[in-house]
Amino acid sequence: MKERIVVIPTFNEIENIEAIIRKVFSLSLPFDMLIVDDGSPDGTALKVKELQQEFSGRLHLEERKGKLGLGTAYIHGFKYGLRNGYQYLFEMDADFSHNPEDLVRLYEACAGQGNDVAIGSRYVTGVNVVNWPMSRVLMSYFASKYVRFITGLPIHDTTAGFKCYHHRVLEVINLDSIRFVGYAFQIEMKFLAWKYGFRLIEVPIIFTDRTKGQSKMSKGIFKEAILGVLRIKLKSLFTNYRQPAV
Repeated sequence: MKERIVVIPTFNEIENIEAIIRKVFSLSLPFDMLIVDDGSPDGTALKVKELQQEFSGRLHLEERKGKLGLGTAYIHGFKYGLRNGYQYLFEMDADFSHNPEDLVRLYEACAGQGNDVAIGSRYVTGVNVVNWPMSRVLMSYFASKYVRFITGLPIHDTTAGFKCYHHRVLEVINLDSIRFVGYAFQIEMKFLAWKYGFRLIEVPIIFTDRTKGQSKMSKGIFKEAILGVLRIKLKSLFTNYRQPAV
């Protein structure tokens, strides 16, 4: 079985994509990478194809037509990773808001400490966010408080998008049943992993807002999360979370 693959969704990340790819491939621990590009008109996918000549066998690209959403991009990437036999699958942003160096720490939290999901957490040791306006920090922090109150999920950073999954988590979760695309996607994935009895751990990170490119955050994504939490909780009342027999 192959060991590690990092899934990075992209849409118009030409300013960041080469730097993030080179940084991940420079780490002391070897990672493969999968870029899931949603038809970026700025040439992001073309740059990835160019770099594939240099990183043959380690850098992979899946192109989709149109901007289909962050959640569906990760699901696409997870399915790719499972089909190709990876043991640990990671998700992270392309814009350096997640420090690639922390991939090693997330991996060790799973492979070395016996956890099934490692979450790069902004809030497990306080508030570790750089370059966000206070309004956004407060919105994100109290959104996680709201999620914990409604769902009981014992995670401080419920909307975090920097994670490591053991493959068995993604094999148990019905990926085709998840329709959320933004923060609600991140919440539901953690919620399902917890309800199925997997071991989750938060690894403290420092989150730094992007300095290049444009944020994909929108009011619609935030609204989806607020209403989606209620749907997730309601659905859970009628769901049996017993893991299938191996």
